[in-house]
Parts: sequence; structure tokens; C-alpha cells
Amino acid sequence: MAYGDPGNSGGWRSDGGVQPHAFDPDAQPELFRGVPTRRVLAFLIDLVVLSVPVILGYIFILLFGIVTLGLGWALFWLAWPATVVWAIAYYGASVGGPHSATLGMRAVDLELRTWYGAPGYFVLGATHAVLFWVSVSFLTPLVLLVGLLNRRHRLLHDIILGTVVINSPARTQMTPSARSW
Repeated sequence: MAYGDPGNSGGWRSDGGVQPHAFDPDAQPELFRGVPTRRVLAFLIDLVVLSVPVILGYIFILLFGIVTLGLGWALFWLAWPATVVWAIAYYGASVGGPHSATLGMRAVDLELRTWYGAPGYFVLGATHAVLFWVSVSFLTPLVLLVGLLNRRHRLLHDIILGTVVINSPARTQMTPSARSW
């Protein structure tokens, strides 16, 4: 099977061949069942997790400014960069952690893997978050419809980075396989 074959969606190998995807929606449909809906729920949970410390930081700066008669309000210029650093660190550390998932993804039994099955790592998690926000910002949220147009429910930033979001194996072990042979 050559790389240009329509049935092949794998990646290049160093020996000139093609390595197939580790996760096949035909052979393992339970890995992709309900993923788009749960990704939205995970995003909302992660948004709350990211927002709470940011809001507390703004409240602290506000109160610190009152106590210091306005001098502490100069820290507001650090709030936006600190928010971006916090978000990148959160996604990088959580996707790079042992569960390959953010807190929101863990709450809905999802995990991020590379197309060849390896777990996530810090740089992948951070880049995944940055590409998500860049793609949604520049291409409008309609770019998220890409996930409904492919069998693995991969979004544009997933395709660019070579990642796939699947149901957690702990969840899929309880679900019987669609095929019994």
C-alpha cells in the first residue's frame, strides 16, 4: 500500500513505508463514540479551571491597589501575560502528565494521543492549546466543524499536530466491542 492510496491515512516511516494509525475507527469504534460532545464539555470544564485563578488574581490586584493607594494597580499590566502563561502551563502540564488529559478531559473520560498511539508530552499539550486558540481566532469557530467531517473526529489543530482525542481506555474496557470476531 503506497502513501497516496485512499485507504491509507498513516504517516511516513524512515524505511520508506507507511505506519498505520494506531486508532482505527472501523476496528475500534468505541474509542471515538461520543467524543465531539464530550470534547465540548471538557472545554467548558477547563475554561472554569483556567478562569478561577485568573479572577482571583484580578481581585487580589484590585485589593492590593486599594491598600497601596493605587500603586498596586500597576500590576494589572502583568495580568494578561500571566493569564497566557498560566493557560499554556496548564495545558502542557496536564496533557504531558500521566493521564494525557486536562482536568476537563479526565472528567469526561477523554485523553489525547499521537496518531501512532504515544501519550502526550508538555510541548505537545502547550502547542495543542496555542494552535486551538489561533485556529478559532483566525478561522472563526466554524473551523470546529472539521471534527464532524472525519471519522476520527479530529479538529484542524489535531490534524496539524498529528494527535487524536479518544475515549479513555478505562472507559472503553467496560464497553463491549461493536465487532465480536
